[in-house]
Amino acid sequence: MQTSKAEQVRGMVREAYGAIATGQQRADCAGSVSLGCGNPHAIASLRAGERVLDLGSGGGFDAFLAARQVGPDGRVIGVDMTPAMIALARANGARIGLENVEFRLGDVERLPVDDESVDVVMSNCVINLVPDKPAVFREAHRVLVPGGRLAIADMVAVGPPPADIAHDPAAYTGCIAGAAAVADLERMIAEAGFHDVRVTIQVNSAAPDAGCCHGAGAEQAVVPALIEAARPA
Repeated sequence: MQTSKAEQVRGMVREAYGAIATGQQRADCAGSVSLGCGNPHAIASLRAGERVLDLGSGGGFDAFLAARQVGPDGRVIGVDMTPAMIALARANGARIGLENVEFRLGDVERLPVDDESVDVVMSNCVINLVPDKPAVFREAHRVLVPGGRLAIADMVAVGPPPADIAHDPAAYTGCIAGAAAVADLERMIAEAGFHDVRVTIQVNSAAPDAGCCHGAGAEQAVVPALIEAARPA
């Protein structure tokens, strides 16, 4: 059976980030040590006792920050598609000693999380990597309680990408080629059932690795943004 383009993308991303988790590949072209491209905590407004879901939790960096913010009465779940990243996050969690965070293997398009079970869904430079972005937002809506919040840092497209990066695997795993346009993201999020959708371009930031892997022009085509929305109460 012929592998679909979506499955090819998932396999490529899983392989690249698995190599980063096991130290076989440097993280320079995936954003930073934390593999992020922004600060979702800046818009999450986490409160003590809240339940948080971190999409594409990687080695656990943002999940651990959230766990400290929600305190012992709160709970954080990290979901990642890469077994090596899950193993790394669990090892990091054991070393840190936080007891209110757990990590689950799964796709963000099909979350291993119960309906209406979390207060906040976060992610950091992950949704641009996902082939079926509308499914991510539908799943986020499903697992959020009424009144729950979406707090995302990601790369968004603000212009056409240079021709030489459109089909470059490094450009996709480096959070460049898979970025969606702002208007498309706003539409996807609204169609999933969210209200108060806001996409805020981070004007003083640049694509974290635009000059690393992808050649001239990438920094004009994709930029970091903070994405907020709420499930109606």
